[in-house]
Amino acid sequence: MPGVFISFEGIDGAGKSTHIEGLAQAFRACGRSVTLTREPGGTPLAEKLRTLVLNDPMDAMTEALLVFAARRDHLQQLIEPALARGDVVLCDRFTDATFAYQGSGRGFEPAILSMLESWVQALPVTSRLRQPDLTVWFDLDPAIAAQRLAGARVPDKFEAQPVEFFRRVADGYAQRQAQDPQRFARIDAAQSREAVWQDVLSAVQNKGWLA
Repeated sequence: MPGVFISFEGIDGAGKSTHIEGLAQAFRACGRSVTLTREPGGTPLAEKLRTLVLNDPMDAMTEALLVFAARRDHLQQLIEPALARGDVVLCDRFTDATFAYQGSGRGFEPAILSMLESWVQALPVTSRLRQPDLTVWFDLDPAIAAQRLAGARVPDKFEAQPVEFFRRVADGYAQRQAQDPQRFARIDAAQSREAVWQDVLSAVQNKGWLA
């Protein structure tokens, strides 16, 4: 069977990570091989870059360049080989997060992000870009997300940002959905965990990937 690439997006505290493992188990129960990964990260090199991006002070351009460098290695070393094997790749964040966080959140020029996206994600021979087959967006009011995160763990430099920052990030996700609505499944992340899970499952079943 052909590989399937699903990304999970949303602001910190939206609860997306809770449902990734559940979806992995659902695919495995159907006999599919699953690769779980995340961004920034997913490879030894990309994980080193993740540590820098999440913790070290730097301007938005430096952040964007490091994130796309990590993404290039991630695609080359893990995502593309997994898809070629026919795996289901479940990725905690992908390029939409860069447009939301570095673009809308940090105010970096989206045209430059689009150029980096076209360089890093170009597929050989074709003019297409590697994008997820489905992006599950966990949409949540930033004030509710902040309440969920309070005291949960020591925040990284993004999690420590004020609520207004996350409002801009949420707007960034909405803009990405508007540009490519067929790829996105918007999930109301303010619902109960059970209701959110049913919406996630339905989004995948509607694609014909799960019974």
